[in-house]
Amino acid sequence: MLELTGITKSYGERRVLDDVGFTVSPGRLTGFVGGNGAGKTTTMRIILGVLAKDAGTVTLDGAAVSAADRRRFGYMPEERGLYPKMKVLEHIVYLARLHGFSKADATTRATALLEELGLGERLNDNVETLSLGNQQRAQIAAALVHDPQVLILDEPFSGLDPLAVDVVAGVLQTRAAQGAAVLFSSHQLDVVERLCDDLVIIAGGTIRAAGSRENLRAAHSTRRFELVSAGDAGWLREEPGVTVLEFDGGYALFDADSDDTVQTVLRRAVAAGDVASFAPRHPSLAQIFKEVIQ
Repeated sequence: MLELTGITKSYGERRVLDDVGFTVSPGRLTGFVGGNGAGKTTTMRIILGVLAKDAGTVTLDGAAVSAADRRRFGYMPEERGLYPKMKVLEHIVYLARLHGFSKADATTRATALLEELGLGERLNDNVETLSLGNQQRAQIAAALVHDPQVLILDEPFSGLDPLAVDVVAGVLQTRAAQGAAVLFSSHQLDVVERLCDDLVIIAGGTIRAAGSRENLRAAHSTRRFELVSAGDAGWLREEPGVTVLEFDGGYALFDADSDDTVQTVLRRAVAAGDVASFAPRHPSLAQIFKEVIQ
């Protein structure tokens, strides 16, 4: 498990990270979200040892992260860093060789990974001839080719079309299922919500919320419910303690002021006709994000 505790970082009088702490567990995808300038990239660079922290600790399985540990990390920066004149396969093979693989093993690994990422037909093309989306896929291959124990990905879905997002998401889910700890940042909250097991929200250099997706949604849930019934649910508008937000015949989305009100509504709905469903409406990640950073 990768763990950050009490990380602080300042540039002169400006503190950009203040007591930042969270965990990234093996076998899980951790989404790292925040606005521009919130501190995501700075945090990632401190994890990687590219930036020095002013205080705090970064540990892996309880021990301080060493240079040897970081060789088992995979990193994809937000800015693309590939050599434009190199062929795609040649480039990924070269990076695998830097990690100690033989030429034959490096070629096998690189070829399989690029094919998995949908670049099988572009292996012998120069990087500079690829679209921005395909360059992004190649950059992800560069981070993955040595089977890292920890993956740190800064905006991995930037510039990808929906089909490419699905391909990359599948690759990351596979690596997590194989035991890697994956931390990725993204401004695409719908993608983060779909993929992440755990979530970290940062704003102004401080962690505003962290935990599993389910726990965060439960913690920020209100008494908001959806009712779908065969009959007309118009009676909800007159029910004490109920605020109807959306209504369409047998469908209603409403807020209740107490658990007793929820039970009263459910009993009346059952008595009034066939209830197809009655369920809480959990907040989206976008709603949670707005709530915790305000």
